Amino acid sequence: MGGRNSAAATPVLLNVYDLTAANDYLYWFGFGVFHSGIEVHGTEYGFGAHDFPSSGVFEVESKTCPGFVYRRTVWLGTTDMSQEEFRSFIEKLAGKYHGNTYHLINKNCNHFTDDVCQSLTGKPIPSWVNRLARVQFLIVFYQKVFKFLPWVVSQLFVKVLMMICIQYIHQSLKTATMMRMRPSTCCQLHPMTCIL
Repeated sequence: MGGRNSAAATPVLLNVYDLTAANDYLYWFGFGVFHSGIEVHGTEYGFGAHDFPSSGVFEVESKTCPGFVYRRTVWLGTTDMSQEEFRSFIEKLAGKYHGNTYHLINKNCNHFTDDVCQSLTGKPIPSWVNRLARVQFLIVFYQKVFKFLPWVVSQLFVKVLMMICIQYIHQSLKTATMMRMRPSTCCQLHPMTCIL
């Protein structure tokens, strides 16, 4: 699916956003809390949480996801898919990404963009984009396998991270103009899909 040398190749871009102002400091240590969206054919697609068993995939204008601060765009490769083929692909993929299945560590917006990127280009998104989720996964893994880390440390990490994200999400929802964000027309979404 990922044509790399075709004259008709369309860029596959990853737009990365800061979820918290602390990213200005964390970024230089190889960490951060990021939201990402995948941009193809001039439209950006993302995945967010809601309480309904329907798709959590949404679309926004490139680099303008409300409630987040745009950080940078990463070129991921190209695809030979036409706009119609790509929308059909997103519609099928959206069936795996229901808003009520969103999980901060195991199934977040960065997992969605990684899934799209690997399907289109055969390569993953840069590891730093979802590193914090991987670090938490490793803490839980080592805790279960080796029992070196106390359960309290792992839970405290999750609670603090979730509090930061939830507080920021709620603040973002209050200030974001939902008119700038529109549910993906190919996924038959609930109007409140666009939380993350």
